[in-house]
Amino acid sequence: MSTVTLNNRIGAILALCRISNLPTLWMNVLTAAVLANPPEGAQGVFAVLLLCLALSCFYCGGMALNDVCDLDYDSVHQRFRPIVAGRITLAQASATLCTLFALGFLCLVAAPYRAGLAAGVALLAVIWLYDRFHKRHPSTVVLMAGARLLAYAVTALALTGTVPGLVWLAGIVQAAYILTLTFVARYESRMPNHRYAWPVVPWMLAAIPLCDGVVLAVLVHPAWLVAGVAGMALTRAAQRHVRGD
Repeated sequence: MSTVTLNNRIGAILALCRISNLPTLWMNVLTAAVLANPPEGAQGVFAVLLLCLALSCFYCGGMALNDVCDLDYDSVHQRFRPIVAGRITLAQASATLCTLFALGFLCLVAAPYRAGLAAGVALLAVIWLYDRFHKRHPSTVVLMAGARLLAYAVTALALTGTVPGLVWLAGIVQAAYILTLTFVARYESRMPNHRYAWPVVPWMLAAIPLCDGVVLAVLVHPAWLVAGVAGMALTRAAQRHVRGD
């Protein structure tokens, strides 16, 4: 395989997985970890990084599954998607998503508490239900928010074996934000040119970490707002290279 072909393949996989949105997941994990009070020291840092990898795999796998399930719709309305654009085959996309989900579960197996593994199964089920039915049932926007909420639960359970009330609170706030974002994105898709005059959805996606930063600033310390702003800036910068919507 030539270098150009390899680079094109990697670029297609990054686009398939919406890699630019990963900082939003990392901030979710960090927020849940801070509020769940995981083990201290190097062990705690390693566990949090492991959960960042696990949830990143679930997110990217879910995005790949979304494109696989939406082939008919994308072939008409979103021809920039990697599969319908011919940048990656359906078989390659399927292999990618299966590999990502498998790696995600392996990371959960290695986490301090196995309770996170059961929550991971629930997360995968919600992701599959959303990706499979979201074009036919508008009410599945609740599943999108639920998947993001479960990211907090998976993190807390895998790190500490329980989900403290503050973790649920942070997750519910973020889920409400995701619901709002989803409704805004769906309204945009019904517009004549399928675009707002200003990049509303990309900015709302980028602001997901900011939402967590505000929550941590209120519940823990104002300095956490800086982390939220940094996560937003990193996401927005990544969107310039890989679309996140």
